[in-house]
Amino acid sequence: MTVAGEFVHPALFYSSDEEYLDALVPFVTEGLASGEPVAVAVPGDRLRVLRAAVGAAADGVLWLDMTVAGRNPGRIIPAVLRKFADPHPDRHVRIVGEPIWAGRSETEYPACAQHEALINHAFAGRDVTIVCPYDTGALDAHVVEDARATHPEVWEADRRYTSARYAPDDVVARYNQPLPGVPAPAEFTVTGETGVRPARRWAAAYARSLGLDEPRVPDLELIVTELVTNSIRHATGSCRVHLWHTDGHLCCAVRDGGHLSDPLAGRLPRSPTARGGRGLLLVHQLADLVRTHTVAGSTTQYALLRLAK
Repeated sequence: MTVAGEFVHPALFYSSDEEYLDALVPFVTEGLASGEPVAVAVPGDRLRVLRAAVGAAADGVLWLDMTVAGRNPGRIIPAVLRKFADPHPDRHVRIVGEPIWAGRSETEYPACAQHEALINHAFAGRDVTIVCPYDTGALDAHVVEDARATHPEVWEADRRYTSARYAPDDVVARYNQPLPGVPAPAEFTVTGETGVRPARRWAAAYARSLGLDEPRVPDLELIVTELVTNSIRHATGSCRVHLWHTDGHLCCAVRDGGHLSDPLAGRLPRSPTARGGRGLLLVHQLADLVRTHTVAGSTTQYALLRLAK
């Protein structure tokens, strides 16, 4: 039985549809029977299997395809989890969230692992249960081991137990990595806020030459504006913007001499009445992937946008 005000965050290890449904169908239907809000955000194939098994009660659940809603792991907390949970402060909320699946790339995975770790801070003290399924037959062994570090509980087919390897902050630190294999990219140096507009124009023109779809150019312009403005205002007053093509994506990297000390920056929703603080949040909403590498005296924010095939 869940204690009011307690955040519960188990990793569900499954290797078959049967194990998946045996754990999640009761989790969903018992929540609905108790009058609790229930959301399910999992990949499309898992969504269809689970929705069919829930049956007639499925209309009472919010169903989301995580490959769409959570393509960028950095938008899952504000735009999926908190967006669903925050309107229900007086009731226990149940969520199934599967942000890591076999199709995730090696470039995406560090952001996925950090996301799973940061959920624990974003929901500390909240009356919410978020179950995160992991397909142990399809995922690499190190992914399953990381899940033991990012989740305080583990659910398996025949038992449920406290994870002895729970260490979410270690995971955040371990995956604080630069993007690998970066070529010699195009570069634009910005000094002061008067350089924001020229940087935006340069990025738009160069992105078009790399094949970015025209409807996505405004997204890139906003990303550059927010990242550069953030660097100018909160770091050393200057930064460098880099653009290059990588694995079917346009990568925009903004490097400055500051240090981003809060790993939840850009991952928490903002009150409509709050002033500022939405720049990184907007970047996460616009980009298909956001990665951050930050150490003393240097921070690089990477924003990736898919290119047309």
